[in-house]
Amino acid sequence: MPEAANPSDKIIMSLMFETCDVFTTTRHGGNPLAVVYGAADLDGAAMQAIAREFNLSETVFVTAAEPSRARIRIFTPGRELPFAGHPNVGAAVLLARHLDLAGETLLLEQAAGPVEARLLRDAAGEVTAAHITAPQPFTLGETLDAEAIATCAGLPALVGEAVIASCGTPFAIAEVADAEALAAAAPDAAAFRARLPADLAIGLLLYTRLHPGRLRARMFAPLSGVAEDPATGSANVALAGLLLARLGADALEIEVEQGLEMGRPSLLMLAAQTTPYFGIRVSVGGGVVPVSAGRLII
Repeated sequence: MPEAANPSDKIIMSLMFETCDVFTTTRHGGNPLAVVYGAADLDGAAMQAIAREFNLSETVFVTAAEPSRARIRIFTPGRELPFAGHPNVGAAVLLARHLDLAGETLLLEQAAGPVEARLLRDAAGEVTAAHITAPQPFTLGETLDAEAIATCAGLPALVGEAVIASCGTPFAIAEVADAEALAAAAPDAAAFRARLPADLAIGLLLYTRLHPGRLRARMFAPLSGVAEDPATGSANVALAGLLLARLGADALEIEVEQGLEMGRPSLLMLAAQTTPYFGIRVSVGGGVVPVSAGRLII
């Protein structure tokens, strides 16, 4: 005799979702992202549960959408974020396609503040990429114990000091000697809990210099449910702001490779500029490739 249906299995609603790969022009490269539409009736607990179900580094929930603006919330499998780069870039492209947007910009409202996405199209007029400016200017936080941060990354040493930096979401940032040292990094969750708790920084971004204008990076956030991220816009805008602040220059443009060690090569295009009234502002952009679409049963 079949068992009675569990009341918790009752279908209340279904919501459309799409996934895409961000900071790449090749499907199954870059950083995967899920975007859930029509999520206004979901509370934070439901969004968090869905983000855990997707188990991607971030999931975006669209709570309102108009022809040229939308309101979004961003969740990792472990927490909500006020701002993140690859969710804004990916959501901008998918929303522009979903809304059949004719314009060249889309405003994304979120906890850290409004983010304007500049849309790029291919020869056929399809939106294929986006560039965003971080919602808050660059801020430099405290200097961290370099030996402790090296321990978090499973490395014997760093190059110079480690610091907290942010353009809306705080990250610990540190330089390593070369690509070999970067490849050898392995996050130690126990060390993160003891020395880099999640209320201090979302995660740790390590980088090394390849040649002028080109860096390679890795980002670990085990306490936020992300062991390693293939491409981290919010951490890399903070990195670009940090590099410009250290240079003392007016502007900086760099490319950052990320995700190679994970088999998901990503390329982030970053530009930082010193402005008269708002300090250092940083933008990040890249390609977006749609991957799948379906419906969530709620």
